[in-house]
Formats: sequence, C-alpha cells, structure tokens
Amino acid sequence: MDIMLFHSVYGPRPAVRAAAARLEEAGHRVWTPDLFEGRTFETVEEGMAFKEELGRDELLKRAVVAAAPHSGGGLVYLGLSLGASVAQNLALGDEKARGLVLLHGTSDIAEGAGADGLPVQLHVADPDVFEPHDWQTAWYLGMGRAGADVEVHRYPGAGHLYTDPDLPDYDAEAAERTWRTVLAFLDELASADGRD
Repeated sequence: MDIMLFHSVYGPRPAVRAAAARLEEAGHRVWTPDLFEGRTFETVEEGMAFKEELGRDELLKRAVVAAAPHSGGGLVYLGLSLGASVAQNLALGDEKARGLVLLHGTSDIAEGAGADGLPVQLHVADPDVFEPHDWQTAWYLGMGRAGADVEVHRYPGAGHLYTDPDLPDYDAEAAERTWRTVLAFLDELASADGRD
C-alpha cells in the first residue's frame, strides 16, 4: 500500500519516522511530509501556537502539495493527532483514496462530504481530552452519513498520544495493539483489490 503519513502538532519527531519504518517493514511504501518545515515542539501548546500562526489553509495546502504527486494510484491517508485531522480532510477530498487511518484525532466533516465506502479506522484513548465521547459520536455519525465504513478502537486509560514513546502519554501495550490492528487493516485493504 502507498501511505501518506502526517505528523502530529509536535512536528516531524522520531515517532513519525519510527511509525513509517514499522509500516515499511510490513511492505508498505510511506511518505512523511514535513508540514512544519523542520520545526518540532516540546509541548502541545507550542505546537498549537505554531499551527495557529501558520493557519489551517496553509497547513492543508502543504499537505495537498505533498500528497498530489503520489495520489494517482490511490493512497491510504494516515495521521497522528493533528495529522489525523489533515489526513481526514485529504482523504474525503480524494476520490481515489483507498483508506483512512486516524490515530489520536479526527476533524470536522464538511457539509456534503462524500466518502462512498471509504474504509476508515479511528484509534483513540478513552477518555481523550481532545476527542471527548460526544464529539466522537457526532463524528462517527457524520462519517456514516458521508458513506464511510468506520471502525472505532478505544484504549481505556491510555494518554492522548499513547503511540509516541518519547512522550509521557506513551502506553506500550496500547501502542502495540494499535499497530497490530492497523497492519491487519492495511493487509485487508491490499487483499481487497489485489494490490500491495
């Protein structure tokens, strides 16, 4: 599978490269665009301040420019937290998208968005301060109305970015369960259309 992996609000930290390496070891081709032009942050607040300074439109523009050269054959969009929001926006706007994997985050769903049969996985801490249950419910219903085929996987007791071993939220057991589930999902997508 061809995968476009978007980093979190912390920027292109080692966890992003580690995630890409894990996917590549499983036989996938992965791109990890740097939407922050090399900037990394130690706190969510610093990263959010930079994101606000950059602006949502510029962030999405950078993501589209990064994905466009690789999207012709169909991409799986995958994102971590803020990157999940970016991945969701691109996947819902790409009629050739083959799948969407959201780790630690979601995004608003544009009115009239279409995701006819798009396979989607959401992996999220439970509870998650950035993804409260009422938001997740509304998001799930909205994705269903858009036509997506959604699976939600919750990890009780894990912190928000529980897959990043360099952060206090890290939960090795939840991270391992997440990656096993994601890799099985990607294998199913590849088998469904006979491509890898």
